[in-house]
Amino acid sequence: MDLQASICGIKLKNPLVLASGVLGLNKNNLLIAQRGGAGALTIKSITLEKRSGHDTPNVAFFEAGVLNAFGYCNMGLSAALEEFADLSCFSVPIFGSCTASNARDFAKLVSAFDKLDFAAIELPVSCPHTPSYGLLAGQSNVEKVRAIIKACRKETKKPIFLKINAGLPNFVEIALAAEKAGADAITCSNTLGPGMVIDINTAKPVLSFKVGGVSGPAIRPMVVRAIYELYEHLKIPIIGLGGVSQGEHVIEMLMAGASAVGIATGILQRGPCVFRKCCEELSRWMKEHGYGSIEELIGFAHQ
Repeated sequence: MDLQASICGIKLKNPLVLASGVLGLNKNNLLIAQRGGAGALTIKSITLEKRSGHDTPNVAFFEAGVLNAFGYCNMGLSAALEEFADLSCFSVPIFGSCTASNARDFAKLVSAFDKLDFAAIELPVSCPHTPSYGLLAGQSNVEKVRAIIKACRKETKKPIFLKINAGLPNFVEIALAAEKAGADAITCSNTLGPGMVIDINTAKPVLSFKVGGVSGPAIRPMVVRAIYELYEHLKIPIIGLGGVSQGEHVIEMLMAGASAVGIATGILQRGPCVFRKCCEELSRWMKEHGYGSIEELIGFAHQ
């Protein structure tokens, strides 16, 4: 089966993308996902300065998914420029990811990333658990989103992906503002929430930060609904992300309107080869149901 996909003119051997935050810390981690069959890879989000993030425990599992509160721990821009200076070891597109607390700092990061061989640059404005970043910086505000995209658009000709949160009541308005300001694609969704898990034996929240972003199977129906709505309003493509771990989940996201599909928590459930396993399941289903290409599936639920 033809599993090739395209996002903003970037050719992918399959529609599955390693989402930012898992296996994206460095090139060695990214290579694990590449060997696992991913069609594209996204690095962990980089900030101007190195961040240690929230204290451990910063991950909590529950029956329908995972909570995390890493707090954008990362190596910082200077180290990232050195780590990702040479991407010749990769055979799939690499997407940069950077985040900041204001439009000026976003622009600085994008300007630096523009000099690297990233195929595109993703801008998360939707983290629900890091003070001064994402939702806790008020970046669900349409004017702030518009300012961020406009500032970053001046610094690069590379495709810009805006990563938004499907849990917001105005997510369509945010996406439309980003599209008009110059964004090339929308990634939906970041973790939802925040949520909390309490250890009943200690009577305390499990996470050191107390709350964290919710990911995994629990959020997939909300993300599918968001992608469906975005597809009906946007002209730019969508990367669907949230609770994907099986081929049928990929098909669901594509039918809702995604042009590519990200996987994060699914790696914890099925290992780094989750990409290859999903591709095998996707290919088998397409053959059984008479679909010859990924393009035929995109937005099919709208017919």
